[in-house]
Amino acid sequence: MSQSAAPVYRDSGGYTPAAWYGGDSENAELAAQYCRAVYEAGFSPICPVLYLPLFLNDAVPEEHKSGIDISRDLLRRFRVLMVCGHNMTEAMKNDIAVARRLGTTATTLEGILRKK
Repeated sequence: MSQSAAPVYRDSGGYTPAAWYGGDSENAELAAQYCRAVYEAGFSPICPVLYLPLFLNDAVPEEHKSGIDISRDLLRRFRVLMVCGHNMTEAMKNDIAVARRLGTTATTLEGILRKK
C-alpha cells in the first residue's frame, strides 16, 4: 500500500466496499487498511462492512436485508465507488452494477493511486 506524505483533500467521498472472507478481525483490519489508503488519496472513505456489523446481525434475515438497504442508500450519496483488493464478492459486483445504474464512477484504489 502506498503511503503519501500529505493527503490532497477533494470535495468527494469514496464509498469503499470490502470483501468479507475469513475471520472478522482479519476482514476488519484489511478494510481499515483500504480505508486509510482511500483517505490518503484525498477521499472520505465510507466502508459499511466496518461499522454495520457493530449493530446488525447478518444471521437475522431482516437485519441482513437492512444492511443491504443501508449500503445501497450510502452508495446513492457518493460520486465515487472505490473497489479495493483483488477478491471480488457477489456483493461487490452488485455494488458496481448499482453504481453504473446511478451514473456513479466506479474505479479501483489502484486506479486512483496511479492518477496521483
